[in-house]
Amino acid sequence: MGSVRDFRPVFLVIGILLITLSLAMMVPAIADRIAGNPDWQVFLAAAVFSLFLGGCLTLVSRTSDTRISVRQAFVLTTFSWIIIPAFAALPFVFGDLGLSYADAYFEAMSGLTTTGSTVISDLDNAPPGILLWRSLLQWMGGIGIIVTAIAILPVLQVGGMQLFRTESSDQSEKVLPRAAALAGAIFMVYFGLTIVNGIAYWIAGMTPFQSICHAMTTISTGGFSTLDGSIGHFDNAGIEGIATVFMILGSLPFVLYLQAVRGGFRALLRDTQVRWFLGIALCVVLALTGWLWSDGGEAPGHALRMATFNAISVMTGTGYSSADFNTWGSFALPIFTLLMFIGGCTGATTGGIKIFRIQVLYATARVQMLKLIQPHGVFTLKFNRRPIPDSVPASVMGFFFLFVLSFGVVAMALSAMGLDYVTSISGAATAIANVGPGLGDIIGPSGNFQALPEAAKWVLSFAMLIGRLELFTALVLLVPAFWRD
Repeated sequence: MGSVRDFRPVFLVIGILLITLSLAMMVPAIADRIAGNPDWQVFLAAAVFSLFLGGCLTLVSRTSDTRISVRQAFVLTTFSWIIIPAFAALPFVFGDLGLSYADAYFEAMSGLTTTGSTVISDLDNAPPGILLWRSLLQWMGGIGIIVTAIAILPVLQVGGMQLFRTESSDQSEKVLPRAAALAGAIFMVYFGLTIVNGIAYWIAGMTPFQSICHAMTTISTGGFSTLDGSIGHFDNAGIEGIATVFMILGSLPFVLYLQAVRGGFRALLRDTQVRWFLGIALCVVLALTGWLWSDGGEAPGHALRMATFNAISVMTGTGYSSADFNTWGSFALPIFTLLMFIGGCTGATTGGIKIFRIQVLYATARVQMLKLIQPHGVFTLKFNRRPIPDSVPASVMGFFFLFVLSFGVVAMALSAMGLDYVTSISGAATAIANVGPGLGDIIGPSGNFQALPEAAKWVLSFAMLIGRLELFTALVLLVPAFWRD
């Protein structure tokens, strides 16, 4: 097996990803050509450039030994999510929008990490190619992170992800074959849910173009919209209901859908992660509904509709909005801040800390309390009714520490750039948890990230990257010892 510095297998895969990206660029090019928008030439040029470089990387990196070591998998995963947005940003830079490269990279990173923060204003009048490209980036990023979370991260044993190993515990070198085998089946489920979601939106009143774009950003829990008013633009309870259902579906483990297809839907309901996710969501929705009814003076039905849609949107990391929840009063803002951190289930498209880690932290704290009461007692940590390996609680606590530390560092960096407290805190939270909108007047549901300094956009792009890759995967590359053979 080669050195960690042998980049040929890494460049081979990145080359293939760039070729895939170039083919995807042809879709918005065709859309702009049909609409008579000159931006189709920009997409075509970016596609040719990406195809050329991807092809060169693939050709020069061909090797008889395509196996990849665990350390090379760290490099591959992180470099893929740095390099692909760099090329995906090209249409934003050279299109009609007039974005700087910092803005364009931020938009592309936000798309591929399914964060949903945007620097683009006046979406209502943006060219169809750009709108379609934003949605496509989130859709591709969604399937990309599912495959990463199910097939690669468990092998890398980051942040307790070894709980989801589907093979024996040896340091297997079958990272990519396993990813390829799982990706095919998961892609079909992902594609099928997107089609059903799009048809449902169309029936509920969206145009065909809007329904395609919103379906891609709903199932990926990305949250990019084709309209400045997001889903609130439609003011349609049916559309909000459909979005809520598919945001939840995008937040549940996709492996369970494969099991459900084979053995019925009990697999979904038996999973404790799914139960916790739905339980937390229900409690938050009821609390916010009660608050909007009693303090905000809303009718019970309307309060339930607003609370359900916006709470699920933030908890799943989608980031759609149907109302400006900044104006909901003192009780709502702390709840939305906490929801940003919680996230959905692992093996789904959501960000945040993830439900399984909260379960492990809860189980660890519970056992510690029981040991205080019964010092000589023997207590077993369990997840999904199975004992948790000893290495998992330490990994989860390490992840939690890194999450809080990274959040603090990013928030302080934003404050040092002159941003106010709410913008700094919520900007750091929404980037690391891959949610989308922050809180406050600038980056809240009714604003965007355009007004932030360019340095802040680079910091937030980095925060989106490390948050999407479960922190360890990216940050381990900064440790000098990693590069020693």
